Amino acid sequence: MHSILVADYMDHDPHAVTADSNVKDAVEILLKFGVIGVPVIDATSTVVGYLSEQDCIKEMLNDAFYCEEPSAVAKVMQREVLTVGPETSIVEIAQKILTNKPKNYPVVDNGKLVGLISRSHVLKALLENDEDCYLRK
Repeated sequence: MHSILVADYMDHDPHAVTADSNVKDAVEILLKFGVIGVPVIDATSTVVGYLSEQDCIKEMLNDAFYCEEPSAVAKVMQREVLTVGPETSIVEIAQKILTNKPKNYPVVDNGKLVGLISRSHVLKALLENDEDCYLRK
């Protein structure tokens, strides 16, 4: 298998939110762009968390039940975020996806968010690589 990198398949313009955004606004981003989660960044584009659909459902259900104002993303985001670099191989990220919970990984370069790689990006890379194998035969 030739070397295929995260940088070749990642979303180079990922949607992100800040910790002080409210969960309702974050949900609107998830729905508008059809994504299952977003990195949470600070003013310098450093990843400080991750917000998933599941995090939002739990919080929105609680807010609806108690008729509360939407919470800040900081209250519900996951603070421990697994990230990868743009030079990470697709094989390595595929193995991470198989052994870890996240479905998406923020791509970080020099501490800053530069992309997002998802399971579907990895599948596309593996499929294209598989097709290349058939062409070489």
